[in-house]
Amino acid sequence: MAITYIKRGKPEAERSQDDLKVRGTVEGILKDIEVRGDAAVRELSEKFDKYSPASFRLSPGEIDALMQRVSPRDMADIKFAQEQVRNFAQAQRNSMKDIEIETLPGVILGHRNIPVQSVGCYIPGGKFPMVASAHMSVATASVAGVPRIAAATPPFKGEPNPAVIAAMHLGGAHEIYVMGGIQAVGAMAIGTQSIKPVHMLVGPGNAFVAEAKRQLYGRVGIDLFAGPTETMVIADETVDAEMCATDLLGQAEHGYNSPAVLVTNSRKLADQTIIEIARILQILPTADTASKSWEDYGEVIVCDTYEEMLDTANAIASEHVQVMTDRDDWFLENMHSYGALFLGPRTNVANGDKVIGTNHTLPTKKAGRYTGGLWVGKFLKTHSYQKITTDEAATAIGAYCSRLCILEGFVGHAEQANVRVRRYGGKNIAYGAAAE
Repeated sequence: MAITYIKRGKPEAERSQDDLKVRGTVEGILKDIEVRGDAAVRELSEKFDKYSPASFRLSPGEIDALMQRVSPRDMADIKFAQEQVRNFAQAQRNSMKDIEIETLPGVILGHRNIPVQSVGCYIPGGKFPMVASAHMSVATASVAGVPRIAAATPPFKGEPNPAVIAAMHLGGAHEIYVMGGIQAVGAMAIGTQSIKPVHMLVGPGNAFVAEAKRQLYGRVGIDLFAGPTETMVIADETVDAEMCATDLLGQAEHGYNSPAVLVTNSRKLADQTIIEIARILQILPTADTASKSWEDYGEVIVCDTYEEMLDTANAIASEHVQVMTDRDDWFLENMHSYGALFLGPRTNVANGDKVIGTNHTLPTKKAGRYTGGLWVGKFLKTHSYQKITTDEAATAIGAYCSRLCILEGFVGHAEQANVRVRRYGGKNIAYGAAAE
């Protein structure tokens, strides 16, 4: 048994060094926003986006005018995609129940699922207008019942992108800002003279946006720590090299540092996929980006067995995992660390990114080991409550509580229980050992 790397990407140490370069820049910018508010945001927008409108927040009239510029076909496609996202998010929401149970006579415990009260959704768009990201964050927050949804996206070629603005508005955004990068997430989280701060930030972005969210976490909640797009293809000889190469490069075009990994048990498929990638890069319009990403972050791993393929995939914990084998459901049953699975040759990662209904904001950098991606539940907080309705229950639970508090040395805690025992203990204690 052996695992062979036919192609490797950058060493992990070099990748970490790349991450360190942005931290100081982000920290300084966030401090500037905190001190100077709107003035800092405007200077940053002028510097990075060459954009300085009278107001960064779009008025209803401006939104309507931009939406008028979206073609009927594009508008229909946006609405179709949002319907799929909403339908799946609503099914997920319906699965989350408030509960209330009587655990002992007179002891009522329960929980309620309560929406986060304000959310800032970041929709990337400086290089590519990420229309789909509006569905994933704004529409999903809307299904969760978030009462205030602020959304920000950078200008595209010097102006708001009509399709992105349409998707944000149709998704249910209450406030739409044309701002990009650190200044957008910083303004929404910290607040300025004109922008009320939010309770939570969601949405993907470049390395600077990801680092800003990391530094803002704690001040606000976030969906997850998102890095560059990652994709993995798990394949055997049931599929061909063109399919594998297309799926790898389809995500490598996201950025210069997007890992794309093939895991296979076929040396022939591995070699042919490398050849096919070289061919496609000669004709792919986004080859400048995809070729650099493939050169620095692409990997091809050949395993002897399916079990080795599974172990390798779980260890890498890629954001997107495309499975095309003779046992796709076996991988579904046994994969435990990933962002999202795409099972069988008829499906693909782009479906999940754009239209099929699952959310495309997913864990990267091995975060799939401890969290899933953005979903309607991320916008909901599960809060517990308790209620004691009888004297007998108050007395019995109080007796247990008092002894357990004294066991730990918390006399004040114990007295909280004792006062209830004295107040309500006129009747017999109900729960066995509590009376001893």
